[in-house]
Amino acid sequence: MKVQVLFFGATADATGTREIEVDVADEIRAENAFGEIVGKYPQLENHSLLFAVNQEYASGAEIIQNGDELAVFTHVSGG
Repeated sequence: MKVQVLFFGATADATGTREIEVDVADEIRAENAFGEIVGKYPQLENHSLLFAVNQEYASGAEIIQNGDELAVFTHVSGG
């Protein structure tokens, strides 16, 4: 099934793109889907990453559905 993956901030710089579409297995958990994405872009391993599924922070336990939007970004700090 197909999902959209969005990269923000430093992750967009690291991957050289802001958005891709990827195929993932049916009934895959978010942690496995994000693992596949990091495997495709190993330079992401150098960052402290956060993940979201359909604009909600992901715990990793979510089951990904066809057409879901996944996001990869780094911790943001501010004051």
